[in-house]
Amino acid sequence: MKAENGALYPVLGLASIIAFICISLRGLEFHSVEPKMSFVKRNGANFMVDERAFYVNGWNSYWLMDQAVEEFSRPRVRKMFQTAAKMGLTVCRAWAFNDGAHNALQVSLGRFDERVFKALDYVIVEARKHGIRLLLSLVNNLEHYGGKTQYVRWAWEEGIGLSFSNDSFFFDPTIRRYFKVYLKTILARKNHLTGIEYRDDPTIFAWELMNEPQCISDASGDTLQDWIEEMAEYVKSIDKKHLLTIGLEGFYGPTSPPEKLSVNPGEWYNTIGSDFIRNSKISAIDFASVHIYPDQWLLEAELDEKLEYISKWMTSHIEDGDRELKKPVLFTEFGLSNKNKNFDHSHREAFYKSIFDTIYESARKNGAGAGAFIWQILVPGMEEYNDDFGIIPGERPSIDRLIKEQSCRLMALQHQHDLSRRSSKGIC
Repeated sequence: MKAENGALYPVLGLASIIAFICISLRGLEFHSVEPKMSFVKRNGANFMVDERAFYVNGWNSYWLMDQAVEEFSRPRVRKMFQTAAKMGLTVCRAWAFNDGAHNALQVSLGRFDERVFKALDYVIVEARKHGIRLLLSLVNNLEHYGGKTQYVRWAWEEGIGLSFSNDSFFFDPTIRRYFKVYLKTILARKNHLTGIEYRDDPTIFAWELMNEPQCISDASGDTLQDWIEEMAEYVKSIDKKHLLTIGLEGFYGPTSPPEKLSVNPGEWYNTIGSDFIRNSKISAIDFASVHIYPDQWLLEAELDEKLEYISKWMTSHIEDGDRELKKPVLFTEFGLSNKNKNFDHSHREAFYKSIFDTIYESARKNGAGAGAFIWQILVPGMEEYNDDFGIIPGERPSIDRLIKEQSCRLMALQHQHDLSRRSSKGIC
């Protein structure tokens, strides 16, 4: 080893050399277990990774950041990713927001808790270690974890808000500015564990502007459309590497043709301020998102009727992706409630299989149906986070097999039916 002036440094002792080699090998070992990851890109109605088609078998674990804050609950994050990786799941949708609630990331307008940010850093690192990508949602339309209600409340309490209406989140210029502060803070965040800014990290599959946006005070859809356009352009001005979606439930609005409006589960859904095709056509939006909850939409329907409806619902949106949008379509939430009358676990299996089959058939034909995300998957000991849609792997082996089978056949498509041991991760 030479100093800058050309002189030799003192010769290292044998013990020092051995220690140096051991440290170096440990470093190499650490890097060798980190899966290589490239950014997911879009080519028309398909996702691509390294010039190869990419299909999503995904799930929701919205609670990851929250659980990573406290030392006692942090192991659940690693356990979730370990479990998902064994099932071949590829993308997890989770909250990258917590506005004013317990373990809040944003404690008040424009003020953030570094302890919680470090928890999100940890989630991203753990996902990468297990070869999982993240679809990160940036705010909630609902009140859970604060959402737009909390922004409006903060602005009102500080005397800067125009209205106490929840929908002023979309039209109040002051609240819009504060949401942009939040967006910039997230996108430019430097992970304290890796030194990588979020906007430069391919572990993040995509950003989602809002979970299930609705602006019921303006049924025309103009207010929400304007908000999406402004926020999408702002995200892209900061982060040009990641894909972006809106977070829509998929309801057709007033600009949709009558045959599309008839696909909605009822007339009320035409008037909630969202408009699937119009919203998703925005140039800064890379792919469309849709949710599937027949239990909430068709309250009196039997299972067969629900299955028939969701087939129509999914087919309609995949056709939109293929013909109108020329963009991929992800069904970012789907679930069947165990509170249904005469519920049997076989009903959930039939429901999952119907969705998986529709995705597979679209992917097999190189169509816009790019994947679906179960709502929700948990690990043992999380009863307080469960709901009537949640599943815990290991409790129902038949469900586990169904998820694995979907993972394997999507992997086969991605690798053009040449499924090597490496590409299948030993799952198939």
